[in-house]
Amino acid sequence: MWLQTSCEINFDVSVDTPFILMLRPRNGANQWVARESYTLKPTVPVFEYTDYYGNLCQRLIAPPGEFSVHTSADIHTTEHIDTCPGAPFTEVQNLPETVLTYLLPTRYCESDRFIDLAREIVAEERPGYDQVARLNQWIRDYIRFNPDSPHFQMSAVEVNLAGEGVCRELAHLGIALCRALCIPARMVVGYLYGLQPMDFHAWFEAYVGGRWYTFDPTQAEPRGGRVIVAYGHDAADVAIFTQFGPALYPTQMQAGVQLLENLPN
Repeated sequence: MWLQTSCEINFDVSVDTPFILMLRPRNGANQWVARESYTLKPTVPVFEYTDYYGNLCQRLIAPPGEFSVHTSADIHTTEHIDTCPGAPFTEVQNLPETVLTYLLPTRYCESDRFIDLAREIVAEERPGYDQVARLNQWIRDYIRFNPDSPHFQMSAVEVNLAGEGVCRELAHLGIALCRALCIPARMVVGYLYGLQPMDFHAWFEAYVGGRWYTFDPTQAEPRGGRVIVAYGHDAADVAIFTQFGPALYPTQMQAGVQLLENLPN
């Protein structure tokens, strides 16, 4: 399916402020970026680099005054996501070296605190995909997805205690539970077609059966129509913008995705 993504972020900058932006989707196995627009007002020099996770990052210094970022892209992505009940657990000694890092506890995913709970939840499941699917369903059953949650930047431990959170927090809990079972898991940030309310979205992937599979505890059924912007261990790695210096918050931020009616040639 063809999707068109868009993002607008506005700031009121008081002093020269260094930024790192992470707003460009990249081409991959399940998505192709056919057209892209990226506009900064005012125009400033930008240096782009690829981080440890392969994400496209833009470094710049925003001058004092109004500063805005506008992006859009036409992207072909899969209408459905792959599922594979019964896909086996991959023993740690057989994992690719690039995947091992996603077994470790991180700032927002304290997997070492969830070993007993994770084992209890999946006690009746076959090791591998079925365990992750059960963890995902457990989060749906016991943690409320609340896009208007007053809680902010919660870790897996905190969202488990609060019993609710936004998509990012539910993903943190899913990742921590997976890692507690020695299943590699990573955070994904991007767009989901049909998401209500429309905004950037976060979910997680787990490595079982020799590959990554998508899981999203905010959705009742597996859904495609996803555009991936960034991967990371947790939210600290996938911020769409990071600024340095005095605290600065957007005066306006909008993000969305829609079906592309006029298909690229």
